Amino acid sequence: MNLAADVYELTGSFPREEMFGMTSQMRRASVSVAANIAEGFGRQQTRSFIQFLRISQGSLKEVETLVLLAGRVGLASGEPVERLMARCQRIGKMLVGLIRKLDLKEDRR
Repeated sequence: MNLAADVYELTGSFPREEMFGMTSQMRRASVSVAANIAEGFGRQQTRSFIQFLRISQGSLKEVETLVLLAGRVGLASGEPVERLMARCQRIGKMLVGLIRKLDLKEDRR
């Protein structure tokens, strides 16, 4: 959820003409990361949870790509881009670790 909050903060400074372009896409993708984790957990089935965690990974990669693109086209730069990319990397590592742990748990059944 912190990732989504950071993305909302960053995109708040984007030009108005980006409201239905980059701003909307970045916000939806960042919200999707947390929402898919929550939805998968709510299913109360390990296999389903893993599937939703993998969907979150895809959304996270989308956020990373959009943050880098925002930097390339001059919508964002410097510390905000670096901070978001670092947060994405940390979240990505956590997702990989959780998926591995849950996969091992399922394999032991």
